[in-house]
Amino acid sequence: MNTHLKLPGAKIIVPLLACLIFMVKVSYAQNDLSDTTFKPHGKLSGYAFGDYYYKAHSDSLNRGGSNQYTGIPEGRNAFQFRRVYLGYDYYISTKFTAQVLLAAEDANDALQSNKYAFYVKYANIRWKDILPRTDLIIGQTSTPAFAMSSEPVWGYRSIEKTIADLRKTPSYDLGAEIQGKIDAAGNYGYDLMVGNGTGAKPETNNFKHFYGDVYAKFFNQRLMIDLYGDYERLNWQPGFHHARSMEKLFVSYSAPVITIGAEGFITQSQNDVTAFNNKTLMADTLNGLATGISLFVHGPIIKDRLGFFARMDQYNPDTKYDNMGYSKYASFSANYGPDTKERFITAGLDFTPVKNVHLMPNIWYNGYANQGTQGSMKDYDLVYRLTFYFIYK
Repeated sequence: MNTHLKLPGAKIIVPLLACLIFMVKVSYAQNDLSDTTFKPHGKLSGYAFGDYYYKAHSDSLNRGGSNQYTGIPEGRNAFQFRRVYLGYDYYISTKFTAQVLLAAEDANDALQSNKYAFYVKYANIRWKDILPRTDLIIGQTSTPAFAMSSEPVWGYRSIEKTIADLRKTPSYDLGAEIQGKIDAAGNYGYDLMVGNGTGAKPETNNFKHFYGDVYAKFFNQRLMIDLYGDYERLNWQPGFHHARSMEKLFVSYSAPVITIGAEGFITQSQNDVTAFNNKTLMADTLNGLATGISLFVHGPIIKDRLGFFARMDQYNPDTKYDNMGYSKYASFSANYGPDTKERFITAGLDFTPVKNVHLMPNIWYNGYANQGTQGSMKDYDLVYRLTFYFIYK
């Protein structure tokens, strides 16, 4: 008689129990009852930005995928909000902090309601110093992709997303994250996360999205070098291994008079592209390779009152595009369509009449060039904007 008891999911449950026991031991070891002055408290904060825009020129083919001005006719003008944040941080103890963030964003309506509505973007708890100089975050939170590296250095999310964000690298996810500093000064650190890969939407498969980021800061933290990578299986069965991965490098130098930065990535999409083979007259499944690079600069003109910013991105959705051997390209992934190269340019001024209020006249340009056999077919979208951005906390 077989006396072995087989429990469903034992391979997953046992490591989780071991991890829980370890965390309980760490908690007891770190429990500090000497601080009797601490009182639980909370903080409400948020910000909003939007524009008055005028669409000066429209791409005749409505290219650009999900960019905010694709399909808007030439001559259209309107007032719009592009983001409204309302967040609450609650400090439970010296070790634990809870966070919730509601977001209303025109380009990412997770409710798919075609209305400007709030959804839950962040909802997480942070366990500070679970290990020396290491925090554990569980819940829905920002990913290591750019929120703590290139985005704050770029500094103008109110004007446009970073290049990785524009190309649909997940900016937030539901999962578990470890953030650590290697040295006490914070010159070296890392950020590791595993999540569903679906943002605020429910998980739809058994595969997880893995994120990793390491950084180093030099010259009194003015020079920053950041290396990021991620990986997710999208479909995995005999004869069809479908996956996506990204490697990204970010370098910046920040000084009181100027900030400059460069961000470049390579995204590999395994078995993500279909194309018609002109020789065999059959459809083939191919690998895709997308590349992007972003260069930016910003700085003050009049301290605390007037500044400037400028940025240019170059994006190739598939460097392996072969319009001699193949035609009728298509992609399984909506994030990386293979057909159109893009060049994004923005520049403007940043007027700050009072702290936490910004008025920013700027231009928004996105140029397109087709990679197919029908020729380059160059055209562009051009928008003139007055962007307003205010912080409340």
